[in-house]
Amino acid sequence: MSGIDAPRQVTVRTPAEFATLWKSHAADRKMPDVDFTKNMVVGIFLGSRPTAGFGVEIVSAQPESGTLLVKYKETRPSRDTIAAQVLTSPFHLVAVPKFDGTVRFEKVP
Repeated sequence: MSGIDAPRQVTVRTPAEFATLWKSHAADRKMPDVDFTKNMVVGIFLGSRPTAGFGVEIVSAQPESGTLLVKYKETRPSRDTIAAQVLTSPFHLVAVPKFDGTVRFEKVP
C-alpha cells in the first residue's frame, strides 16, 4: 500500500530524490538503505484501485539500444473473485545497477 495514489513510473538516482519519494510513498515506514554510488531505484505506482487483488511487479531491467528497459506486469482480480472492498495503491520499487541513460518502462502481458 502506497501513499502515492496517482499512476507513476519513477527513476531515482540520488539519496535526496529517494527521500522525497519515500516521504510521499511511506512516510510512516523506515526508508530502505540504497547505495546510490552503485545503484538507483526504479518503480511503478499503479495509483488508487477500488479493491484488493491488484498488483504490479517489475520483472526485469536490462540495457537495450542505449536505454534501460524496465519491464513490469500488472495483475488484477478476476471477475469471479471475491475481493475486499478497500482502496489500495499497488506499487513495486527495486534497486538496480546505476544506469546514466534514459529509462523506459514497458508493460508486458
